[in-house]
Amino acid sequence: MAEGNEKVAKGEGYAVAHLDDLGEGPGFRKIRKELGVTAFGVNAIVLPPSYSTGSHHHDEQEELYFVHSGRVEIEFGDGSTQRLGPGGLARVDAPTERKVRNLSDAEDAVYVVVGGKGGYVGRDGRLAEGETHR
Repeated sequence: MAEGNEKVAKGEGYAVAHLDDLGEGPGFRKIRKELGVTAFGVNAIVLPPSYSTGSHHHDEQEELYFVHSGRVEIEFGDGSTQRLGPGGLARVDAPTERKVRNLSDAEDAVYVVVGGKGGYVGRDGRLAEGETHR
C-alpha cells in the first residue's frame, strides 16, 4: 500500500480502517504501518485454501494469533498441532517454531498476529474528565 492510504481515517490520536482496505488477495495486511501502531507489531494474514506457511520463530517477540475467519492448524516446533476456528487464540513464545496451514480447500483463512516484547504495562486506563463509572 502506498503511504497515506486514503481509506484509513485518521484523527488526532487515532486511525480507523477495514481489513479489506489494507490489501487484496492472499498475503499480509500491514495493520501496524497503515494505522501507525508504534507500541507493538500487528499484521493480518490471508491464507489461500490449503496453503501452509513456512516454519519460523523470533529472537525476541512473543506473538498472539487470533483467527478472524476460516480454520487453521498451527504446528509447533515439538511436532504438536492445534486447530483453531473463528475466535480461536494461540500465544507463542519467541523461540518456538511455528507454521500455519489453512484447513479449507475452498476458502481463505484470515488471522491477525500481534507481537511484542517488554511485558504488560498494567491497567493504566483512566476515565475522561466528567465521566463516571456506570
